[in-house]
Amino acid sequence: MQKNIALIYGDCASPEIVTQAVRVLDKIAEKHGHTFTYTRAYMGGEAIDKFGDPLPQTELDKCLASDSVLLGAVGGPKWEGLPGEKRPEKGLLRLRAGMGLYANTRPAKIWPQLADASPLKQEIVEKGIDFVVVRELIGGVYFGEHKTWEENGETVALDTMPYSTHEIERIGRIGFETARKRRKKLTCVDKANVLDTSRLWRAVLQKLAKEYPDVEYSEMFVDNAAMQICKNPAQFDVIVTENMFGDILSDEASEITGSIGMVPSSSLGATSCGLYEPIHGSAPDIAGQDVVNPIACILSAAMMLRYSFDMPTEADEIEAAVSAVLDAGLRTADIWQEGCEKIGCTAMGDAILARL
Repeated sequence: MQKNIALIYGDCASPEIVTQAVRVLDKIAEKHGHTFTYTRAYMGGEAIDKFGDPLPQTELDKCLASDSVLLGAVGGPKWEGLPGEKRPEKGLLRLRAGMGLYANTRPAKIWPQLADASPLKQEIVEKGIDFVVVRELIGGVYFGEHKTWEENGETVALDTMPYSTHEIERIGRIGFETARKRRKKLTCVDKANVLDTSRLWRAVLQKLAKEYPDVEYSEMFVDNAAMQICKNPAQFDVIVTENMFGDILSDEASEITGSIGMVPSSSLGATSCGLYEPIHGSAPDIAGQDVVNPIACILSAAMMLRYSFDMPTEADEIEAAVSAVLDAGLRTADIWQEGCEKIGCTAMGDAILARL
C-alpha cells in the first residue's frame, strides 16, 4: 500500500522525536511491503522563521494533499512575545480548522511497566486506568471572538464560547461510536449549571443517546470530573466534552498514567486524513540533548496506521515493540526509575526498531 505522509517536524526538541517515528514507519513499510512517501510541511515556530507566518497556505495545502499528517510539537520561548495571530500555536489551530478536524481522541491508559510512576495511590492504580477523552476541536472558546478594549479607565477582555447543534452532534456521535467499540460507557462532561453552551450539549447528547441504547450514558460537571479522574479513574470509559474542558482534562488524564511523554493523540474529521501528534509540548529545555522521549510520537504514528490507513496489524506490532522495550527496563529520563537503564532519544528509537 502506498501512502503520502505530511511531516511537520515542529520546534525545539520536536524534530528529534519525529525523526525516530519516521525510522519506525520506514521499518514497518519495509517489513510489510508498503511505500510511505513524506512531504515536509512547515508550521509553528519554524514556519514563522521561514515565512513570517505560523501556517502559510502553501503548507496547509501540502497537508490537505496528504493521506495524513504526523506532527511533533510547536512553540517555545523564542516566539512567546509575538502577537496572538503570529504565535506558533495559532498555526496549530488553523491547521485543525483548515483540515476540518473536529474530533481529538486522547487515550489515557497506564502501561503496567510504568504503574509505579503514576502519582496516584497504588490502590487506585490497581483498579485500572483505561479511558479515552474525545474532545471537540474546532469550536468553543478557542475559536470564538477574542477582543480587548479600554472602558471606564481600565482594560476589559472578552472571549466567547459559541457552539451549534451540528457541531455537538457530530462529536457526540464519535463519542458514542467509540464507546460502542470499547466498554459501552459514555460520560458527557460540561458545566450545565452555569453555561448555556453546556445546556445545549446536554440536550443534543441526550437526544443522541436514544440512538445508542447499548451505551450507558451519563453526565458530569467538569469540576467533579477533574476530581474523579484522580480519585477513581476506573469508572470512566469514554469522556466526550467541549474544546477547553477537553484540553485540560486530557492533560490531567495523561499525567496520572505516569508520563505525558507516553501519550499519543489523533485528530479526525469527515475523512480518513487525520493529524497525529504526541500531546506533550516541544520541550525547549532539553532540545538538542538527545534525551527527549520519542515514544508518544511513535505511538501517534501507530495510531495513524490504525485509524487512517487501516493497518491494525502494523499498529499492533509498534505497540508490542514499545511494550517489549519497557519490559526490558529501558527508559528515557522522564520515565526512569531505580533498577532501569536510562537511555536517550535515538537509543530508544534503536531499541524499538530492534523489536519490530
